[in-house]
Amino acid sequence: MFSGLDDVDWSSLHHAYGTAEEVPGLLRAMASPDADARAKAVSRFYSAVHHQGDVTSCTTVTVPFLLELARTPDLPGRAEIVGLLVSIGTHAVESYDDVLVDYSGEESNHALAADLIRERAEDFIAFTTDDDHRLRRAAIPALAQFVDDAPRAAGLVQDRLRREERPMHRLLLVETMAQLTLRLPAALGEATAWFDALADDTDLEPEIRLAALAERALCVPDAINPDLVPTTAALVHRIALNPLPPSVWAGPPRQTTPVTGAPPQIADAFRQLEYHNAVYTPTTDLLRTFHTALGARVADRTALLTAQLDSVDPGSRLRALRMAGDLMRNSRGDHSTLIRRVATQLDDANFEVSAEAADVLSACQAIAEPARDSLAAHISSQTATHGPDVWAAPDRRLRRAHQNAVLALARIGDDRAVPHLLTALDGEVDSWRAVEVAGCLTQAAAEFTPRLCRHLAAADLAAQQPFDTGTRALLTALGRLADPAALPSVLATLDTAVRLKHWSIAADAVRALGALGPSAAPALSMIRALTGCPDGHVRSAALKALSALGVGPDELMPLVLDALSGTTSFWIRDAVDILATIPPAAGSAAVPRLQELLENSYDWTRIFAAAGLWHVAGEVHTQAVLDTLLQAWNNNGATANFVLQVLKVMGSAAAPALPYLVAELANTRRSGRFASIDDDEDLQETARDLIVRLG
Repeated sequence: MFSGLDDVDWSSLHHAYGTAEEVPGLLRAMASPDADARAKAVSRFYSAVHHQGDVTSCTTVTVPFLLELARTPDLPGRAEIVGLLVSIGTHAVESYDDVLVDYSGEESNHALAADLIRERAEDFIAFTTDDDHRLRRAAIPALAQFVDDAPRAAGLVQDRLRREERPMHRLLLVETMAQLTLRLPAALGEATAWFDALADDTDLEPEIRLAALAERALCVPDAINPDLVPTTAALVHRIALNPLPPSVWAGPPRQTTPVTGAPPQIADAFRQLEYHNAVYTPTTDLLRTFHTALGARVADRTALLTAQLDSVDPGSRLRALRMAGDLMRNSRGDHSTLIRRVATQLDDANFEVSAEAADVLSACQAIAEPARDSLAAHISSQTATHGPDVWAAPDRRLRRAHQNAVLALARIGDDRAVPHLLTALDGEVDSWRAVEVAGCLTQAAAEFTPRLCRHLAAADLAAQQPFDTGTRALLTALGRLADPAALPSVLATLDTAVRLKHWSIAADAVRALGALGPSAAPALSMIRALTGCPDGHVRSAALKALSALGVGPDELMPLVLDALSGTTSFWIRDAVDILATIPPAAGSAAVPRLQELLENSYDWTRIFAAAGLWHVAGEVHTQAVLDTLLQAWNNNGATANFVLQVLKVMGSAAAPALPYLVAELANTRRSGRFASIDDDEDLQETARDLIVRLG
């Protein structure tokens, strides 16, 4: 075993974290009789040598040795090694055509690895019939990736299904046929006929019939018929009535490492990641495949989700809620029915389901209005049942369910969330979560401001690490509330942050002062001094704050011109924001530089410059401004929100953009700055308004 392993110059090869001298040790550890040593070696290999699916020269050199290990009879841990090879081979094959030759003109690592593994396709075929069920499961996807004879591969999959008894292996075989078809379209005819036969066979377990419907839809999405969703819904209902026990499909529980010493926001994010990755049902991936195949068919997907949410199985409802969130985050359409349907899950007896429903509604802030009263009623019911301190309930599941609902209601701007947020801010449990939404309720500024200021005063800036966002969240919330009573606290925080050179906090403090407007006049001298700060974000925030506090053009323009003299995008953005508040004649000195910036290579810099040019020079530069805006929008959809706001300011001069606006509204997927619900809903509203004006 390992003949030639030490002949490789591993020091000349590199993996994700440095030179590859550790790789021989990892390969030898994979053959160890010690299960823990094997597991650590495989984990490190995935992390370093096959990092995020990479197939590098280092990865490729290991393939013959991994194949040798996989073919060694009675070697413990062969299943994990076969799974590793299948992963390497799959990534290599998927990239094979795109990178057949690398930049040096030599055959790419992907092509080399794919060829090495395909040459041993017969070994992988044999692995799919091994007595070790773990080895079979690891090898099954190889039938789709490493066998290039489509009819033979399809026949192998069908034969294996007839012989295989384990439920998850059978589901994987149906998926493998779909993957084969997507790679080798010559298999499509036989595959679709097989899928149809499986779906129609009432003697088969419903999970297999569901898998056949899902994978067929994925392979031929244009051939989806009107009966598909009702048929699928009936199978979902049948599966829920008699679910497979976890003992026959679930793997061993994942080992998790508690997050210690991190800010509560970071620790919570890791907890939620583990929670989100939990697997509750064996059909989760199938239904996700279905939704992928249905794509922009919002009505069909909503009908399917309704069936999923009707399941008697809490795990199925959990996954349905996450899929509902995915649909609303990614697709446009009228989601009011689905929002109401999600809201019915708030009162579920299972706290995880209740919490997930509230979390979905919280993420749907811009379209969550239909759930407003359901959220308020649910929170009231929880408080009546569990007491006024339910925000800090000892049961983490109950606590999360209540908190998520309060946050969702707050993001809609509903006053009924206020008492619960005040309770949170007055307590010591998860108060940081209340801070995140306090700024959504400006009508309660008088109640929130003193509490937020108290938390701000208690923050130890000297001990904070760069990733600790607690103080910054407090400053952001105070800025959104814009209550003049916050001025002393914000000033004190700014003074400390500047003294400690904690520039990210200083920048947020300056932004908060700017949000206070003229009432922050006592801070003018400090803000003026910060226009010369060595940190660019602080300088830019100070410049905007001066404008917000009413400083005149004579003082602002030299600072604006200085910001425009560079090419840093956010400096130019902030300078242009200030130009929009200055009379055009006073800002005319910026015109030459703005014209230069129209030629910048960065889309964002160009559109900021175009906006500034329109503000200070107007219709004289209409064509140049329009060309810049529309070209950037075409190049980078993330610019759409900003571009449309400038078009709105341009009025009738933006008429040539009308076809672009109509085309934007014809899109079925979310778009905009971050392709988020909020950004996209704002984008659509602005586009519709512009079409009416320009039409």
